[in-house]
Amino acid sequence: MRQRRLMNQINVVPYIDVMLVLLVIFMVTAPMIQTGNVELPTVDRVPLPPAEAMVVEVKQDGSLALRATSGSPERAVSSTELLRELKAATAANPDQPVVIAADRRVAYEKVMDTLNGLRQAGIHKVGLQTQTGSSGR
Repeated sequence: MRQRRLMNQINVVPYIDVMLVLLVIFMVTAPMIQTGNVELPTVDRVPLPPAEAMVVEVKQDGSLALRATSGSPERAVSSTELLRELKAATAANPDQPVVIAADRRVAYEKVMDTLNGLRQAGIHKVGLQTQTGSSGR
């Protein structure tokens, strides 16, 4: 009869399997635990735009208007005319501030297209105009 030899090694394969299962469970459940709620800030007080700022108005229908200063009358412009005039203004004054006043019902994409055009024109001082009061929510 043959005598049994004692095994002096630990079989770690089952332990590795258990650890991999636990790792997968944690990887799947971790994103479910984190909630994606975004709390938007409310605006109580709004600072006034600089008096020398040029104001770009984005109307509800998506058309653009430009006011050379915050008190001057607006005039309708196309996007190419707008960029041409703003480039000329920034050539004269590199720190020329520009404020975008968009209607709240205008598509967000139109506002972002306007911001992108201003950035491509080399305008770095851009602000968004808001108003005080309840947000209508």
